[in-house]
Amino acid sequence: MAGHSKWANIKRQKARVDAVKGKTFTKISREIIVAARSGLPDPEANFQLRTAVDKAKAAGIPNDNIQRAIAKGAGTWDSGSDYEAIRYEGYGPGGVAVLIEALTDNRNRTAADLRAAFSKNGGNLGETGCVSWMFEQKGVVTLKSEVDEDELLEASIEGGAEFYEATEIDEDVPGYEVFTEVTNLEHLNQTLKERGYEIVRAELRWIANNNVEVTDPEQARSLLKMMDALDDLDDVQNVTANFDMADNLVEMSLV
Repeated sequence: MAGHSKWANIKRQKARVDAVKGKTFTKISREIIVAARSGLPDPEANFQLRTAVDKAKAAGIPNDNIQRAIAKGAGTWDSGSDYEAIRYEGYGPGGVAVLIEALTDNRNRTAADLRAAFSKNGGNLGETGCVSWMFEQKGVVTLKSEVDEDELLEASIEGGAEFYEATEIDEDVPGYEVFTEVTNLEHLNQTLKERGYEIVRAELRWIANNNVEVTDPEQARSLLKMMDALDDLDDVQNVTANFDMADNLVEMSLV
């Protein structure tokens, strides 16, 4: 599983400035709208909505904004937009496989923006199914702080987890990621919470079955530039790719 969170680690290293918060708010608000529309508009009764609301609170989104997004999803607030979840697939420089999850109210606009972000950086937007077979979706619960591994193993087994890995939440802040089947995410999250663990987030994540090792500096620079361009699009919620690269190459590419 090594390397599966490389892009997430890179984004943390980049320490985005406060101006990006506006885009973060927009993306999480859309996630809340879709979650509220797909189930009950009550976080206590809708796990997808509850995780989106938790993410919003962690990002510092005001409660009024959260409630407004829930109301839009429930149809009690006229948003003027009808968002749908779409998955796009493509290839980056060197044949790196890329999965994009988007929430959009205009498919044509989103596809055009994605195509431009790919093509300007040595990649290309592909057809549905061209790379998804290289990935597997898992439920992931991220825990903050150091833990007793014997106790975590016991809690993970009780919660139906498949395995766990040590990770970094932020620079020098240790944590763990606990993986499970998609349908078991809510149960695992609740079990770990009842055991007293500090939950950072619970999410569905695409994980590559095999990673491509990127060693060429120019390819690394183009790839990270493309990933950044995709991630910056308003309609894009998540970007996943099957690459790994050495930390020194990451640092060189981000200069």
